[in-house]
Amino acid sequence: MSTIIIQHDDCLRHNPGAKHPESVRRTQAVMTGLEGLKHLQVLPAPLATTEQIVRVHPLEFWMGLKAQEPSEGIVSIDADTFMSHGSINATLRASGGLCFAIDQILGDQALRAFCVVRPPGHHAEPERAMGFCLLNNVAIGALHALANPAIRRVAIIDFDVHHGNGTQAVFEQNPDVMFISSHQQPLYPGTGHSEEIGCGNILNMPLAPGDGSKAFRKVWSTLGLPAIHTFAPDLILVSAGFDAHLRDPLAQLELQDQDYRWITEEICGLAEDSCQGRVASILEGGYDMEALASASRSHVQGLTRTGR
Repeated sequence: MSTIIIQHDDCLRHNPGAKHPESVRRTQAVMTGLEGLKHLQVLPAPLATTEQIVRVHPLEFWMGLKAQEPSEGIVSIDADTFMSHGSINATLRASGGLCFAIDQILGDQALRAFCVVRPPGHHAEPERAMGFCLLNNVAIGALHALANPAIRRVAIIDFDVHHGNGTQAVFEQNPDVMFISSHQQPLYPGTGHSEEIGCGNILNMPLAPGDGSKAFRKVWSTLGLPAIHTFAPDLILVSAGFDAHLRDPLAQLELQDQDYRWITEEICGLAEDSCQGRVASILEGGYDMEALASASRSHVQGLTRTGR
């Protein structure tokens, strides 16, 4: 079965401003980076349904967010988060794209997926859009998966340079979901300390500014990957942020392209052992266009690997 790439042109219509780092160019850079790779099938992302969204976000929050979308210009949600005309459909495609990818995987139409969508989602809390994020895409995907009787446990792996505070907030009291994150600390949003463990289902692995491949691979090899193995999920979801790359302007970790291929291949190896190889990944951060293109290419090359 092929690896599927999920995308939609509606994601190009979310415009947080000309100088904002979360720009239209991001998904374009990723798709350029994937050119020439074999065994990929590109499919359009559908819109998420209200039923899918309200598993994570209260209906009142969702209706209020939709009401803030302007007919023209840009409105501020907070100091970092903005909406334009088209932002609502973009975030619906992002969440809906991951749900669709999961359905394709669980329906044996694909083995793995990478959703090349925006805006990102892992900072969005149930009742708060923040950190460039409107809806928590990966959380919506996880609860969509758990609505399928075949799925009892979902692992969410987040290697974005920023801690996924929103994802942690959604699941910290849900033992059916394990959330494991490596991220720079100190850094926005200020969460993700190692003592934050939820109900025993949260594993935070902070890294210091200047850390690179050695530290990244060590925490995943000794802590993160063994924890996933023990949890034995039925599905693995990945919040794939590429802003820990040494070229990225928003943080100070020093990962390289090969680190993203390494962690992806390790994740896929665990998936082959515990959940029939099923992995669905979704784009989070990454703000240097050259690094974003090359690192995401390495990530997808890792997703297409087969066998130990």
